[in-house]
Amino acid sequence: MKVIDLSKPVRFNRDDPFFMRVKVRHKPHWMAKAFVRLLGLPFRLFPRDFAGWADDTVSLGVHATTHIDAPWHYGPTSAGEPAPTIDLIPLERCIGPGVVLDLSHKANDDPITVADMEAALAASGATLTDRTIVLIRTGRDRLMDTKAFWKTGTGMSAAATEWLLDRGVTVMGIDQWGWDLPFRAQIAKSRATGDASLFWEAHRVGQRRPYWHMEQLTNLDALPASGFEVAVFPLMIVGASAAPARVVAILR
Repeated sequence: MKVIDLSKPVRFNRDDPFFMRVKVRHKPHWMAKAFVRLLGLPFRLFPRDFAGWADDTVSLGVHATTHIDAPWHYGPTSAGEPAPTIDLIPLERCIGPGVVLDLSHKANDDPITVADMEAALAASGATLTDRTIVLIRTGRDRLMDTKAFWKTGTGMSAAATEWLLDRGVTVMGIDQWGWDLPFRAQIAKSRATGDASLFWEAHRVGQRRPYWHMEQLTNLDALPASGFEVAVFPLMIVGASAAPARVVAILR
């Protein structure tokens, strides 16, 4: 069995956008000694080999690193019902056969269409079922930890997202900063066309049809098109719109 990590490391990066920066504070072992003393243990009774314990504090937004979005992120309702938060994701949906669709040829700011998805699926030779977890490979994970990462990429169109849902797929992911086109491109296209339906179009599909998608995946180029399993178990943050997840591919 081989396990391939598809997750971005959680660490401070000054090149992340200011609203998504992760902060990590590593506390040295010796700090715990003072805490134990405050709890009432005299120094003379400390075990000779007691160095204290290491501890860490992490501050991050739930969308700041590799994560999975819940329908609540897309809007307060989904399919006319209260939208589920991340703690309500069915765990049986968090593991399943994986399929990689290669869209790495798509140009920046050019949305992924239904025709693109059909061609990528045909090239993969894979079959989609309601258990399949589909991973969209754009290759933009090569920009992780750079200032360009959140501003650069292709992105799923609403129609391409609906195409996956029509085939029973409800868990999907992408190896770039976001599921849609970069914000810059969305805003530019909306302003240029006067079309108020373009902004966040793929996310907003989840207001009509509930689905769950991962963002900021990596290492999809290390996977075959199919024949592996994906496991994505988010932190159980009650009431949250998303949660960080350690996403892995399992090849047996």
